[in-house]
Amino acid sequence: MTHGIDGHFDLLLDVAIQREYGRRKVIETDYLPDLVAGGVHTVVAAIYIDNKFLPEMGLRKALQQISALHAEADESPDKIMVCKSVSDIETAKRQGKIGFVLSLEGAEPLYNDLSMLRVFYELGVRLLGLVWSRRNFVGDGSHFSPVREGRKGGLTEFGIRVVEEAEAMGIIIDVSHLNDEGFWDLIEVARKPIIASHSNCRTLASSMRNLTDEQIRAIAFTNGVIGINGVNLFVADTDDQADIEHMINHVDHIVKLVGVEHVGLGLDIIEPFMKYDSPNMFIQAGRKDFDVVKGHTKVPELVRALAKRGYKDEAIERILGKNFIRVFKDVWKSKRDEEVEH
Repeated sequence: MTHGIDGHFDLLLDVAIQREYGRRKVIETDYLPDLVAGGVHTVVAAIYIDNKFLPEMGLRKALQQISALHAEADESPDKIMVCKSVSDIETAKRQGKIGFVLSLEGAEPLYNDLSMLRVFYELGVRLLGLVWSRRNFVGDGSHFSPVREGRKGGLTEFGIRVVEEAEAMGIIIDVSHLNDEGFWDLIEVARKPIIASHSNCRTLASSMRNLTDEQIRAIAFTNGVIGINGVNLFVADTDDQADIEHMINHVDHIVKLVGVEHVGLGLDIIEPFMKYDSPNMFIQAGRKDFDVVKGHTKVPELVRALAKRGYKDEAIERILGKNFIRVFKDVWKSKRDEEVEH
């Protein structure tokens, strides 16, 4: 396997809490065995802030999670590496380490201060999900299912500036959790490839968290990637259909629309973290959420299912990580780097 990348994993929420209880080497103990068994050697580690900490503690909680990852890398230097470039990812793989790339899942830690983006960049953040499924200073999030609310908004003036500054720095913009209005605003202003790190096809599962065919085409037009999500709510509209086969239907749908070059994996494994969820977090959807892919050890099952569906080795390698690597290379070389070169 040339590249095994999970484009979205919320482990830092758990790691930071475990470390508060005095545990050390949490990733090495609790997560590394499964990642190794599944052939995953690069993880996009999402920084997610629970509603109850916002707005006052958003920045602090984000920094705690980043600190936890760096501390874990110091404690397990032969097994874990914080990656800030494609070169780092390749080095980690060559040395037999798991590489971790930081991503903000929602811009809440910035509050309304654009200067904070530079701080997060220097700490290693290389992807930015503009919103989680709620409103912030950047724009509005996409709810899991309809809720009572007033008029929805797109990207704010601050949101436009965040996008432009992030692209100039070399931070990838992630549209997962962004509402439709904000999505199309982003398409107007984005100049670099964008991703949906953990979203599926709305045609196959009707959650607003999934992408319409038009949105899938728009992401592909930027040369971006869509990470297939393994949470039942986004795989199928009924739990009895939510299985790996139906998950691969989403891969098939995207491939037919725009080609295999625009598909990746953003498994969004959630079951280990459900104990931390805010009460009734998914009550809007009226369903109990679960993982269709039961942990990273099951990634080889997904690979076998893709092969059975007719995908050749080259296509599978693209889905498993090569497509994400392409976007990383495209965006992480920032405008400022290009100015230095010239």
